[in-house]
Amino acid sequence: MGLPFFQTGAARRIASGVALAAMLGAATLTAPVAAATLRMAWSQDATGLDPHKQTAFSSIRLLELIYEPLVRLDSDLTIIPALAQSWEFAEDGKTLTFKLDPDAKFQNGEKVTSADVKASFERLMAEETGAAARANFLSIASIDTPDETTAVFNLSQPDVPILTAMTSINAAVVPASEIASGGIGTKAIGSGPFKLESWEPNAKEVLSANKDWAGGTVSVDGIDISVLPDETAILAALRTKQVDFALINDPLVATLVPNEASLTLDRTPVLNYHVLQLNPSRSPMTELGVRQAISCAIDRQDVLDTALLGEGKVAGPLTMPAYATDPAELFCYERDVEKAKQLLADAGHAEGFSATVIAATGEPPTAAAEAQVIQSQLAEIGIKLDIKMMELNVYIDTWLKGDFDMAVALNGGRADPYSMYNRYWTKDGNLQKVANYIDDTLDDLMQKGRVETDPAKRKEIFAAFEKHLAEMSPWVWLYTSYIYTAQQQNVDGFVATPTGSLFGLSAVTIK
Repeated sequence: MGLPFFQTGAARRIASGVALAAMLGAATLTAPVAAATLRMAWSQDATGLDPHKQTAFSSIRLLELIYEPLVRLDSDLTIIPALAQSWEFAEDGKTLTFKLDPDAKFQNGEKVTSADVKASFERLMAEETGAAARANFLSIASIDTPDETTAVFNLSQPDVPILTAMTSINAAVVPASEIASGGIGTKAIGSGPFKLESWEPNAKEVLSANKDWAGGTVSVDGIDISVLPDETAILAALRTKQVDFALINDPLVATLVPNEASLTLDRTPVLNYHVLQLNPSRSPMTELGVRQAISCAIDRQDVLDTALLGEGKVAGPLTMPAYATDPAELFCYERDVEKAKQLLADAGHAEGFSATVIAATGEPPTAAAEAQVIQSQLAEIGIKLDIKMMELNVYIDTWLKGDFDMAVALNGGRADPYSMYNRYWTKDGNLQKVANYIDDTLDDLMQKGRVETDPAKRKEIFAAFEKHLAEMSPWVWLYTSYIYTAQQQNVDGFVATPTGSLFGLSAVTIK
């Protein structure tokens, strides 16, 4: 028997899936392809193929169709089998044992074994790898492989959220042979429902169905994905039936889809959050009063209404329903310009100051509009913002270096608070360079939440964490929004999830 909090997976695999989209050139559209191939479009392309390193949503959406983690989340945020058929924690919570699907194979024909699991986690835990989710797995002391289908994780301490962390594609199992050869990131060889046949960056991807996928039968022959940076062009391609399925990021475009009788719009709330990231290592954001003044000066609902047409909900740092605090209980979520001015004056900046805010073109598509509204609001308390728009690749590089005064960002949410934020707000967090802020209270609460197995006590711990984080204001959390997908009426079977995953395309059929 495991601890009450821990789950044991049923010995089953759920065939859901992912479909990558059909390529449409920006100037000319390709001719319709066979009906068994799903033609898809999206506006942002992947920035790389290494599942352990990628942080851009566009990269994750592609790689989750090709690679698989040990476990994944369903539409209810329940942990379900992926490469692992079952799992179990030891009574003391310090051992986690997985039984792998014996039929699982990589797309190069190699069997997925416990040796691949061990090699994958050792790679992403190695600091030199620069893995995005490294901080989630630092409790792993060693990994045993008693046989080909059994992987035993020996933990240095009980680690309640580690199983949830393993649902991310940033924790994908990759072939040990590819790690040894240095092939990870130069090509994509996973065990998921689709194979990457070709990739023309910022143009198109061609995916074929993995006939050997152990997770089930993929109903389409493949997915042709077109990268169309202008989402109005995606809508036009849907209208003319040159695209079967599309991921839409811009709420302004999404709200037009229901006007088309031949199209269906799916609108699902997601855990991802829009945020104004401050850099507390740069003066004057080093001062608490300055950061709090910025938080008090921002009207979150106004930014949401203006930039996103109100398509979302004002939210605090924790966006998962089981832990989220009512924003009204958080510091300065009701705009107070006079308080903001007083805080600035008390911090010695009564006349304000100048700063630069960076934002990415296209991710999210509302980034420029968000920056402009924030610029206008902060001007009321004397803060002069210069907006610097960047191409996504440049933005990500700059963001990872923490080389900004402020940044408009759309960050990924998680089903568990610890796996969502430990990389930023713990002393060992691998994205501390991005956050540039930590204090003993945040670190202590995160560690307590990591080992606490009682759900009610965990909720109390993370409620205190969220309130403290909002009060310290290293970032200014704004709101959550939606994931939008549009499809022709002959496309059936896609189920969206709060994580924004497109893995459900593996179960799609074309009538």
